[in-house]
Amino acid sequence: MPHTTAVPLAGKVAVVTGGSNGIGAATVRMLAAAGARVVIGYNSGKDRAETLCASLPGKGHSVRQITNESAATIAALLADLEARFGRCDILVNSGGTTQPVPHADLDALTDSLFDQILVTNVRGPFAAIRALAPLMRRSADSGVSSVIVNVSSIAAFTAQGSNIAYCASKAALDTMTASLARVLGPEIRVLCVSPGAVATDFVVGRGRDQLEKMAAATPLKRVTEADDVARAVMAAITHLTATTGTSIIVDGGRHL
Repeated sequence: MPHTTAVPLAGKVAVVTGGSNGIGAATVRMLAAAGARVVIGYNSGKDRAETLCASLPGKGHSVRQITNESAATIAALLADLEARFGRCDILVNSGGTTQPVPHADLDALTDSLFDQILVTNVRGPFAAIRALAPLMRRSADSGVSSVIVNVSSIAAFTAQGSNIAYCASKAALDTMTASLARVLGPEIRVLCVSPGAVATDFVVGRGRDQLEKMAAATPLKRVTEADDVARAVMAAITHLTATTGTSIIVDGGRHL
């Protein structure tokens, strides 16, 4: 029996929210290099998204504002996918937000910040999945599922992260991933990729020196880069065809 090493992505359509920077941008580059047509979702980084799009190999890539708080932008995305491609095979929910707040400073974690984090990190990914799931079901090829990958965090289970609300939001995202995997199969697989501290500008004020100090205490003793996380996302899409409802940890062993 021939051995197939990966699901081919040529002709597939992928949407990456938060795709203009960091983990999202690294994922966009790898998806395009693998042959997918990529929709780069951005919140406020339009210029950055357009520059990234222009640099990608292949054809059919585009940028679109996808704001997790706005159902209208998600509805417009669905209409565009239907009109241009008639399919959506891959959704990577990489968009998110946080703000450093010491866990012990309960008063500093305001209601407005708490709500913003939950809406962006939990309701936003759910809204995108809810909108695109019917199209993704129809796009599933015989024997090959469409795939949703939610970018979570080890903060979901270590309860250590930029703030308490962020930890709670990622725990909710993990649970939601399992719930959705149960009801969207077999046409759609749903997974999480859970990094630790990554060398991006996602957490304001966290510099390379701090990352290297954290990495030194891990078994692998190396800083996790955006490409490391993107490779795990790609593995979930192309190789882990019998996996759904679970998380892939990418943290150099930090959680240990």
